[in-house]
Order: sequence, then structure tokens, then C-alpha cells
Amino acid sequence: MVGIVEVSPRDGLQNERALLETGAKIELIEQATAAGARRIEAVSFVHPKLVPAMADAEAVMEGLTRADGVSYIGLVLNRRGYDRAVAAGVDEVNVVVPASDGFAKANQNSTTAALTEVAEEVLAEAASRDLFASLTIATSFGCPFDGEVDPDRVVEVARRGAAAGAKEIAIADTIGVGVPTQVRTLLDGVRAVAPDALMRAHFHNTRNTGFANAVAALDWGVDWLDSSNGGIGGCPFAPAATGNIATEDLVYLLHRMGHPTGLDLDALLPIAGFLSDQLGYRVPALLPRAGGFPG
Repeated sequence: MVGIVEVSPRDGLQNERALLETGAKIELIEQATAAGARRIEAVSFVHPKLVPAMADAEAVMEGLTRADGVSYIGLVLNRRGYDRAVAAGVDEVNVVVPASDGFAKANQNSTTAALTEVAEEVLAEAASRDLFASLTIATSFGCPFDGEVDPDRVVEVARRGAAAGAKEIAIADTIGVGVPTQVRTLLDGVRAVAPDALMRAHFHNTRNTGFANAVAALDWGVDWLDSSNGGIGGCPFAPAATGNIATEDLVYLLHRMGHPTGLDLDALLPIAGFLSDQLGYRVPALLPRAGGFPG
């Protein structure tokens, strides 16, 4: 069974114009949980002036009614974010390092090498606490500022992250430029240097290749796929980066292919309507419009 990490409360909401109230974010997370989500990227612990949508991370974590068997993930970029995440009681941390210097500069005024060092410190500290930690390598497939990204850069970040204690490595198509051949190349490369880590993939559908990439990752044998209810999301630091692949559409695809996900499609479908009401526009996911098949 392939697992799905629900990212709408974090990656989904961080690039939206509408800033949801804390209670609405909690309701989104709890709706996803009721639909069967068992790993949810609930919040990110970043500077509130840079990402206002995530300014209430502690309040969201405090207000959640935690469900048994659900892991609530906090995204962090540095040690300060990590300390906040631990204090808030997350079950996992997701540490992000861009594979391209252009994105590292735009996002954190830094470089890939410097941010990898920061990630190594965080990952080692998480390992010492026995806290599950993932390393997500942003712009693995391409950068809005540098263009093509050498796969060797991705593999080197993965190697160092795994050595520092990452239990999972995720390759992320932050701006939605990837194609299936890249998926296989990157997963092969990361597996070679991180043989014991779980493998995860994060795709955006900016250029309508996200679902093809998800199937390529599935065929390769990836452990987890990220997706977002309603297909919402993007990156505030990446021009024209649109939404993640939609959870509803991905679950329909996987189930029709014979791959169980543990998610209830009927329970997922109403979440798109909730998000549309909250955000003030019709969210991109297609399945809520067309319905499942057979009906």
C-alpha cells in the first residue's frame, strides 16, 4: 500500500490569499483525519512575517483534537523552527533544503550548502530525541531562478541528510516542472546514497505532469506521496507555482489502479467544498466536480 501525506493545512494554505482562522485550519485537519489521513503536515514553524498564513502554528497544534494513530507533522527550516515544533508537540518534523542556490537565496537568503549544514544539525538533534524526521529536498526537478538542477546536487543533499539521521527523504517538484524520467533518475540516485531511508515524493501540477510523476514514483516503489485536499497550494517564494496534486484525484487514480491508500474517497470529496467556501473560489481538484466512477 502506498501512503499519502496530506499537506493541505501547510503547503496548501501557505500560498493562498485568504488567511484562514485558526479554527478553520483545525477543522480542515480534522476533516482529513476523518477521511482516513494518517500523516498530516499540519503546520510550519517559519517566520510569521514571511509566511503569514502559518503565523498561528502553535495555536493550531494546541487546538487540535488528536486522533489515535495519526502523526502530525511540522515543517521547519532551521533550529529555531525545530525548537518551536518540539515545544508544540509535533509527532514528526520535516526539514526542507533547496537543491538550488537561487531558491535558497530567495527563500532564506542563503545557499544549498549552508542550509544543508543547518539541516544536518536539526536532523541529528531529532535523531538524538528519537523524533521521526524527514528531509525534503525542494526544487529537486528545477528552479524558478536557476533553471535546470543537476541531479547530483539533489543526491548530495540526500546523502548528507541520511548520514545526519533523516529517516525519510522526499524529492519535491516545488514549481511543477518535473517529468517521469526525472522521477526515476532522482529516486534511483537518492536510494543509492540513503538505502535505509523511506522514500517520499512531492509533486505540483503546475504544468499538468504531477499525476504522471506520481504514477512513475508509484511504479518505482516510493513509500509515500504528498498531496493536498482540493489541489490547493504553492510556494510564496516561487513565481507562478500553483497547487499540489489533489488528494481526491490521486486517491481515485490509485484506487482504480488497484492500490489501496486507507483513505475514504466519499469522505474526502466534501473537503473541497469546505475549502472553496473558506478560500472564496472553486478549488482546482477535478473529482469533486465530476464525481467518482462508477457513480
